[in-house]
Amino acid sequence: MKSLRILVTGGAGFIGSHLCARLLEQGHEVISLDNYFTGRRRNIQELRRNPRFEEIRHDVIQPILLEVDRIYNLACPASPVHYQYNPVKTVKTSVMGALNMLGLAKRVKARILQASTSEVYGDPQVHPQTEDYWGHVNPIGLRSCYDEGKRLAETLMMDYHRQNGVDIRIARIFNTYGPNMRADDGRVVSNFIVQALRGEPITVYGEGLQTRSFCYVDDLVDGLMRLMESPYAGPINLGNPGEFTIRELADLVIEKTGSKSAVEKRPLPSDDPKQRRPDITRARELLGWEPKIPLREGLVRTIEYFRSETA
Repeated sequence: MKSLRILVTGGAGFIGSHLCARLLEQGHEVISLDNYFTGRRRNIQELRRNPRFEEIRHDVIQPILLEVDRIYNLACPASPVHYQYNPVKTVKTSVMGALNMLGLAKRVKARILQASTSEVYGDPQVHPQTEDYWGHVNPIGLRSCYDEGKRLAETLMMDYHRQNGVDIRIARIFNTYGPNMRADDGRVVSNFIVQALRGEPITVYGEGLQTRSFCYVDDLVDGLMRLMESPYAGPINLGNPGEFTIRELADLVIEKTGSKSAVEKRPLPSDDPKQRRPDITRARELLGWEPKIPLREGLVRTIEYFRSETA
């Protein structure tokens, strides 16, 4: 593939930093755009030595003019702790950010990929979740700033595609984990690992019987890049179809860290989905993609990262 000029919004974030690194490895010019609300400069520190890498501090809520061939729109706080901190800002980031990036894509005729989320399915009444399922979302709950913001971003993508011919891709990302996660981001994998390494009780909500699927970040980035260069607009589920209860995850983290942490039960938060697992039939058939890294292996790599962070 020829070298492209690629914009990654949220480029200093957990997933964005891995994506920037992979795109640079392929020989592309990469622009990371981030306002550093949840992204961190340390995530892209090594990349800054590459002459094909450019870093811009900017908030996607504000328009920006750039000449690019591809846009990966990843900018948005993605963990409940961060997206509930300022819910109005979260909605603005999803909606105005999508509008600004779509406007840019339309202007310079760039292809744009929207990082959507499994949260568009809400607390699903269909299991596993296929892309045809419209979801079961509370529009006025504590999580709705993120869930509905992402749903509206998908609406905008499709309307710009239908009305203006913008070349779009929509990825629905399920739980992802790996190095460059923040210790304080409130996601279940990072929470459990940090608690286990500190010898603190591992906090499980409810009985821990709710299920999740966990995709290692390298697999996810591969899926995003395949979708971007495919002829398929989406939406397409990207996640690991392996399903684990939260209690199973807690036990696995304790085993892999060698921790003596006990498991402590807490009340279940509002609108917490009981089940979450992607049907990745479309990704397999259309992209030739499926995750390769099992949870046990990915957890070991992630634990090593957090050990080095806390050393």
